[in-house]
Amino acid sequence: MTGKRVLALRNTILEMIAKGADLKLTIDTLCHQVEELAPGLLCSVLEVDREGYLHPLSAPSLPRAYNDAIDGLMIGPKVGSCGSAAYLREPVVVTDIATDPRWHDYRYLALSFGLHACWSTPILDHSGRVVATFALYYQEARAPGPNEQGIIEACTELCGIALARHRRVQERERQALVDALTGLPNRAAFGAALAGLDCSVAGRWALLVLDLDNLKVTNDSFGHPIGDQLLQTVATRVAASIAPDRVFRTGGDEFTILVEAAAALSDLDGFAEDVLTRLSTVMVCEGHTIIPRGTIGGALVAITDRTPETVLQNADIALYHAKEVRRGGFVRYWPGIDTRIMHRIAAVRDLSAALAEGRIEAHYQPIVRLDTYEIIGLEALCRLRMAKGDVLSAASFQDATDDPKVAAELTARMLELVARDMRDWAALGLHGGPIGINVSKADFLGGRLEKLVANAIEHHGLNPAQLVIEIPEKVCAATRDAGFMQTVTGLHARGIRIVLDDFGLDGGMVEPLLTLPLYAMKIDSRLSNGVLTDARQAAIVGGLLHAARRMDILVVAEGVESASQAMQLRNLGCTLGQGYLFARPLDRAAMASMLVAARTCHAIGQF
Repeated sequence: MTGKRVLALRNTILEMIAKGADLKLTIDTLCHQVEELAPGLLCSVLEVDREGYLHPLSAPSLPRAYNDAIDGLMIGPKVGSCGSAAYLREPVVVTDIATDPRWHDYRYLALSFGLHACWSTPILDHSGRVVATFALYYQEARAPGPNEQGIIEACTELCGIALARHRRVQERERQALVDALTGLPNRAAFGAALAGLDCSVAGRWALLVLDLDNLKVTNDSFGHPIGDQLLQTVATRVAASIAPDRVFRTGGDEFTILVEAAAALSDLDGFAEDVLTRLSTVMVCEGHTIIPRGTIGGALVAITDRTPETVLQNADIALYHAKEVRRGGFVRYWPGIDTRIMHRIAAVRDLSAALAEGRIEAHYQPIVRLDTYEIIGLEALCRLRMAKGDVLSAASFQDATDDPKVAAELTARMLELVARDMRDWAALGLHGGPIGINVSKADFLGGRLEKLVANAIEHHGLNPAQLVIEIPEKVCAATRDAGFMQTVTGLHARGIRIVLDDFGLDGGMVEPLLTLPLYAMKIDSRLSNGVLTDARQAAIVGGLLHAARRMDILVVAEGVESASQAMQLRNLGCTLGQGYLFARPLDRAAMASMLVAARTCHAIGQF
């Protein structure tokens, strides 16, 4: 063989590598061209995996039965030419397979296929690890000549280049499919796995979506490096607890488990609860004690599920429901669960869009003295302006405020709007008294509310002495932890007034009256509306007013709609009211006009 023919072979293979040709196609082409250039020669390339096992990559002219027989052999000093070359990390030239001791255990295999000589050279990667062998077989006993030596040198180098490029591509693909922080398959890998699932058999597989409940609190309290360690620990624990099934990191604090093992599918609830139990073992990160907490929603593929995406959507819906009614536990999807949840999801979507597009407005309703009708304060009521101009009250999107992220954005926006209107009215010499802002249960998660208020004070010039935080009675009923009390106490320490809102709507809880630093309470309209017609309700309201006076808590009657109702409330001892008798909720311009009129007739008092 001349040097020109070797050069032509080299150029062909390098061009294939440069164009990104498939590795097997490239090596097959190399072997075919070598065999054409040297008739009687049989070419073989074996890969060596990280455990030291041999796997045929290309051997187009060797019998398939022979390739199958050597596939999976462990390299060693007496494992034929290729196994020995890989083990010894040096070329091995066997001129006669029938007599060479390195072929002792395999000579009959080779001889039965007419193979009598084999010369093998190891191929090393950049780190020095043997990744493959290049071998030439002959059907007669002989040693390699100068032409064969040229083939071996050129092809060993070309195979090394092709394998190195292939591994770089594999590594890029792996990195594209692996989460760098946890080492778990990522969202892209999950998408690929999801696309390959079969929905034709009900119950064959299931999806569990796990949301890590305390990642944000950990990040806020201890810093993101600790949060990263929490994620890594969770990933390790979940992967270990669900093996042989697979888990993917599909979001910042979200993991998705693909369940295919029969044992897990037969008791999906128990399987999910076991994951949560193993997850919640105490961990210590740089001196900080943390208990990982998670919530899981799951869905089993059903006969009505036409696509895997439907099952994923069902699992997401179940997770959403679990976070509302069983945080820290597992909820399995069932038909009908999605009616309420889908309404909430739609509300979250609509409210998020309104926040992004600046369509959230603050409307105001005055709080007045029942004896003089003087305005002594205002309540800021959230309104959503639709794209067509219609205005929706907060009741129409109340479900959306159960979402912590949306609730925080909404409260931040309302604080900003109230601060702006306070400044604008003050510039006009107008004063409507302290302004109340309604908050939700989600606002209290992780001390979020106090941070939002602090930000509004710092960046929007909000005067804490003129701010009232109205906490609904149902929030007090659902939030009885140290974090809630810490937030309320912190707000009160800033000079912000705390008001218990909607009292009586959830049974009239006594505990908030005894434990919260209340400035005032608002009697829900369901109680105040009955004082004219129901003696028992009048007695309850009267007793409540008497107790509040003894506790030095102001009382505002909500839902005052008639002069006779206002008079009866006054007779019972109520001094403050709010309702349609005095004004419906007004936008900022209309409220400013009302304040101008009130100032003119001296109808503004002190709250």
